[in-house]
Amino acid sequence: MSTTLTINGQSHQVDLPGDVPLLWVLRDQIGLTGTKYGCGVAACGACTVQIDGEAVRSCQVALSDVTGEVTTIEGLGAPGALHALQQAWVAHQVAQCGYCQSGQIMQAASLLATTPAPTDAEIDEAMQGNLCRCGTYPRIRAAIHSAAKTLEG
Repeated sequence: MSTTLTINGQSHQVDLPGDVPLLWVLRDQIGLTGTKYGCGVAACGACTVQIDGEAVRSCQVALSDVTGEVTTIEGLGAPGALHALQQAWVAHQVAQCGYCQSGQIMQAASLLATTPAPTDAEIDEAMQGNLCRCGTYPRIRAAIHSAAKTLEG
């Protein structure tokens, strides 16, 4: 099956069966390895990307089901610049092992797109499906608040 995908603003032609998960298209075919494989059953959030701004688990989205523009962690910020969330992640020293962080950031970006000034409860609810084995949840919440303030102003 030949499919054209728009990923991070660029068009990509992919010749794979329609049931191949988007995660493997991104990593193995396109070479965008910022999106991580965590569990393969959409339980951990490490593979979170956005399709038309909505956070999705790329391990469970079949290639044939991708109908909008895909944004990965590599395409979140402006070319050559970090997104406000990425800057906040660094400033708040969120990452320890770092494995889940691209999925965390992509989920947080979707939250801030719909809720520009989220409460702690809104952050916790939006982020509940993204697991961090290092337990940096308080830093994640602080970084989201910080990015929200940066994006407001």
